[in-house]
Amino acid sequence: MSAWQHGLLALAIAAAVVTPAVAQDHSGHGDHAVHAEHAAPMRLVTPIPEVTDADRAAAFPGLHRNMEHARELNAYLLFNRLEAWDADHGSGQAWEAEGWIGGDIHRLWLRSEGERAAGSTDAANLELLYGRAVSPWWDVVAGLRHDFAPGRSRDWAAIGVQGLAPRMFEVAVTGYIGESGRTMLGIEVERELLLTNRLVLQPMIEATLHGKHDTARGIGSGLSTVEAGLRLRYEASRRFAPYLGVVHERAFGDTAALQRASGAPQRDTHVVIGARIWF
Repeated sequence: MSAWQHGLLALAIAAAVVTPAVAQDHSGHGDHAVHAEHAAPMRLVTPIPEVTDADRAAAFPGLHRNMEHARELNAYLLFNRLEAWDADHGSGQAWEAEGWIGGDIHRLWLRSEGERAAGSTDAANLELLYGRAVSPWWDVVAGLRHDFAPGRSRDWAAIGVQGLAPRMFEVAVTGYIGESGRTMLGIEVERELLLTNRLVLQPMIEATLHGKHDTARGIGSGLSTVEAGLRLRYEASRRFAPYLGVVHERAFGDTAALQRASGAPQRDTHVVIGARIWF
């Protein structure tokens, strides 16, 4: 075989290997596939660089404490209860409010609660406390409490803890030391159950214990009073929520005996109507 015959044979073999699909596809689809293959050229993709420690530090600056965020001065005021009722023993009103000013770690707290019945103030107090966060969910508080009623006014030194317990229970436990060696312990537990986006059920229980008799105020030593309430509120807005509820109050031990001797009821259940407001 001559050299030119060898060349023709090589060209024929190359043509058969490179374009077999085009030679066999009489409908033109093979030609379309070839053009489609040439129409999608390969692109170079830049790999994503690995995240470095410097990138993490820039995105998430380090905190001195895990509950500390903003350093600005903030304030908050909540009237958790502003309510009235009309029961067998007469009509009455009650309030419970708390507020604070400060940051995430250090705050100045203001707390107050009281009750009026038959046109007179049965109980009223005001507390001024310094609070310091000791964990993401708990504060230690210490300060002063002033009782306006009943009887003559009295002052107490206060220390306690408050915060969010497991299962989303809000807890406040405060101990008080007053004049003449008087002591008192207040415990309050409540929880908010979201029924819908606007309907919230709020169960609450509050207990008060005293270390000594206080005959002038009708208070005995030991467990003095327990108040349990269940309130259903409708949040017309996050700042204003009217509610309807039922409250049961009961005296125990020596306190119940002193109230019985004075002709005062030892227990009472009444329906309340009120509003929850915060600023």
